[in-house]
Amino acid sequence: MNDFPEKTCEIDRLIRQPALVAAALKGQKTQQRRNGLYAYPGEVFTLEGVEFEICSVERRKIGEMTDQDAQAEGFPSLATYKDMILKMHASMEWNAEGLVWVHSFNRRQPE
Repeated sequence: MNDFPEKTCEIDRLIRQPALVAAALKGQKTQQRRNGLYAYPGEVFTLEGVEFEICSVERRKIGEMTDQDAQAEGFPSLATYKDMILKMHASMEWNAEGLVWVHSFNRRQPE
């Protein structure tokens, strides 16, 4: 099927926080970083009745993130993104060498 490993979680768990769901619905969020692989390119997920399609998945170091990447995550800056991540995961440290899966997606157009 593809050169990706087996998924570690289901696609419906990719975006769950209400603020991030709202950002995706407004078109302000087009990426989601996760420690695990939640979806493969071409898969579709639904947020509040709106369909989104995974357009790419890649493995990247969290330290490679830029402000532009943070904006694609739905945040105004990398500093804001980093602060939110560390607050959500109290025991986590920001490891610039840590690898994450970057799930990029687009809103599907009605057929």
